[in-house]
Amino acid sequence: MKKSEIKIEMPINVKKILSILYFEGCAGYIVGGCVRDSILGLIPNDWDICTNCFPEEMLHIFSSFKIILTGFKHGTVTVVIGGENYEITTYRIDSDYIDGRHPEKVIFTEKLKEDLRRRDFTINAMAYNDRVGLVDHYDGLQDILDKKIRCVGDPLERFEEDYLRMLRGVRFAVQLGYSLEQNTFDAIKKLCRNIANISAERIREELNEILLSREPSRGFRLLNATGLLKYIMPELYICVGFDQRNPYHCKDVFDHTLDVVDNTETDLILRLSALFHDIGKPETFVLDGRYIGRFYGHSIKGAEIAQKVMKRLKYDNKSIAQVMILVQEHMSRYKNLSDKALKRFINRVGQDNINRLFKLQIADVRALASEDEMNIDDILKLKNEVERILNEKQPLSVKDLEIDGYDLIKLGVPEGEQIGVILGELLEIVLENPEANKKDVLMGIVKGRLNL
Repeated sequence: MKKSEIKIEMPINVKKILSILYFEGCAGYIVGGCVRDSILGLIPNDWDICTNCFPEEMLHIFSSFKIILTGFKHGTVTVVIGGENYEITTYRIDSDYIDGRHPEKVIFTEKLKEDLRRRDFTINAMAYNDRVGLVDHYDGLQDILDKKIRCVGDPLERFEEDYLRMLRGVRFAVQLGYSLEQNTFDAIKKLCRNIANISAERIREELNEILLSREPSRGFRLLNATGLLKYIMPELYICVGFDQRNPYHCKDVFDHTLDVVDNTETDLILRLSALFHDIGKPETFVLDGRYIGRFYGHSIKGAEIAQKVMKRLKYDNKSIAQVMILVQEHMSRYKNLSDKALKRFINRVGQDNINRLFKLQIADVRALASEDEMNIDDILKLKNEVERILNEKQPLSVKDLEIDGYDLIKLGVPEGEQIGVILGELLEIVLENPEANKKDVLMGIVKGRLNL
């Protein structure tokens, strides 16, 4: 593939913006990720545009459209066309970075090459328009062909400008199936401790992208090889090389964990649960009388560690709660449960989470055994029993009862704790006997207890 052969099909509104800029005597190009993705045959999420036109001029040129000025002082004008937002940014040079995250100031330039030089990786430092074709001063196209992630210029300089780029490099490598070019890899290894200066939110988003990639294990092995894992998630780092000393576990905790993650589907909650499911093992490890490794209570400890890590990385409370229950329950292998016990189990895990638990358990077994040795019959049997309960739409929680707190108040029950106690008692009855979940039956039970 040659530069001259590259033809990128752009949305009509993007073409319109480039045409307007050209008509006004200005240059305009699509730039960055949308060029990279288009060359790779992927659908770009965004179409970023760069130009030699200064921000004040853009206000005049695009005055007939709605304009959003967020980012204006950094040279970005957002033009709204057909309800879609398109960011147009003046070529710029970033001055010295004061904190490994933000440039001290932005200097506008009329040279596209200077603008592309400040970007992170060569595959993100290409520009394109239909008149000029592909502009590729830093050989990004060749790196795409070679499947390499390589910094533009000196990798130490690029990473010192923004430490998050180290994590982004790993993320791009795993998403695209590329390797880190040696100098780029070495620079990350040298500067890895500086990832601690990046906000938890930015780190979390990159980790999520790695987890949702086709082969997340490769991403976490790269994080470990570059030294980043130790500073991003020390709780997982101590699992590296941790010998389980158990005949049923031929791999260390880290390698087994990554096998489980790879064996799950691309559901973020499920993959986070897989990542944390055995993270409590190093802290609960003991040798029994036969010098075999045991991990009593590791699922409970793992849930605690998962909560700590996810809070540190600013995950939302619902996600934290879902992951915690999956980690805590991943060792559950219930047999011959009564319907009442099944309902308690469903309530404890959550109806929207229960299938994830079975998928996690199956992935865990697959990571331990060969196809011939793998036995998931107990998991599938429990899954079928749960599905039967759910398909029968049997009442499972207080909200499924045919009466509520307002009905109790009408009977004379004072507002407060007693209402919750009575509803809980009624739920116990209904869990045992679903046929009792009728308003007149439940009201009769309450009246009898209150001597009404």
